[in-house]
Amino acid sequence: MKHINIEIKAKSEQNDKIRSILKEQNADFKGTDHQIDTYFKVAEGRLKLRQGNIENSLIFYKRENSRQPKESDVSLYRTKEINGLKEVLQNALSELVTVDKKREIYFIGNVKFHLDKVKELGEFIEIEAIGNSEEERESLLEQCNYYLKLFNVKDKDLVSVSYSDMLLAK
Repeated sequence: MKHINIEIKAKSEQNDKIRSILKEQNADFKGTDHQIDTYFKVAEGRLKLRQGNIENSLIFYKRENSRQPKESDVSLYRTKEINGLKEVLQNALSELVTVDKKREIYFIGNVKFHLDKVKELGEFIEIEAIGNSEEERESLLEQCNYYLKLFNVKDKDLVSVSYSDMLLAK
């Protein structure tokens, strides 16, 4: 399944406050997921296998590294049969890095929020405005910027790279 994402990631010391705002906004809480993301070496973009209690999928994505809201070109395959898929990927590709996180998942309409606690990295907020067509790009960007302001996310806290990049840089 292919869709368009405009997203941001920010270091956060205020996830309790953000959680309260999400509740005030009647966000749909999907639960807390313990996710293990295994990244594989690929020629371009990023390929990760997500293993969790709520979300299990193979995800390939490309996006520029930018601290501002950015577009991701995402291909997603949801599956329950993760172990067999992981074995195939391990045999075909080299593992790059593993990201271990606890993730609270919320939705308000088409906007997905993650309150993450990432092993070795700390706490973060992610905002993903999700659409189905290029024509939605501007409105998705507006949604992302709206929630950045609502949560009072500071520019200095915005992160340009993925958790995998952050762990590889350590």
